[in-house]
Amino acid sequence: DILPASQRVAEDKWYVGTADAVTQNIDIIEGYAPEFILVLAGDHIYKMDYQPFIAAHRRKRAEVTIAVRRVPLAEASRMGVLALDDQDRVVLVQQYRHPVGAFEWELPAGLLDVDGEPAHLTAARELHEEADLTAGEWHLLLDHYASPGGSSEALRVFLARDLHDVPEGDRHDRDGEELGMPVRRVPLDEVVEAALAGDVHNGTLMIAVLAASRLRDRGWAGLRSVDEPWPTRSRGRSAADPGSSAG
Repeated sequence: DILPASQRVAEDKWYVGTADAVTQNIDIIEGYAPEFILVLAGDHIYKMDYQPFIAAHRRKRAEVTIAVRRVPLAEASRMGVLALDDQDRVVLVQQYRHPVGAFEWELPAGLLDVDGEPAHLTAARELHEEADLTAGEWHLLLDHYASPGGSSEALRVFLARDLHDVPEGDRHDRDGEELGMPVRRVPLDEVVEAALAGDVHNGTLMIAVLAASRLRDRGWAGLRSVDEPWPTRSRGRSAADPGSSAG
């Protein structure tokens, strides 16, 4: 049987990750009394042959077996989108971040994990999938290192304007940790004040809103093209991306 990813009738919250989904359905799982339980994120289904995985688990008599895909830090480039509507409101999404044990307000963002896909097209896809929006105007806002003292992970943030809602029938079916993910529009000045007051903690969000605020004060003079070279990009991803200097 397949249990649908849905809100529990007796609960007032949506799933906040795979572990929470298991917890909320533990009574159903225990009712089936299975020999093994295979837990999958919604975006991972059908991407792996599970028979060798289960065989290895059985052979080693392990209590828990975890499958991972190695992604070198040198290849872990990311992008984010500061989407600004015609009322100067920033589009924010909220996700639970287990390492800090908190729900964090962030920009729509994602990993550059599709070989050959230009970073701004990845950004457009993430904006569509996470916020149900498209943008008619795109610019490069900034590049920065996430934690240069510990890794070479680089992030590129785009400014998206001229926003339009994605038609209902064309919207992405969110699942897993994105299911029921809150999306809000907050005035740019309000987010800047929240950053200065210490009320938001996501580094990329803070850097991006401060940069956008300053550029807006300059009449948006100095905005750059989305395909400008990206010399700080983490090495190892596709050299076909025109925004990369790797080669």
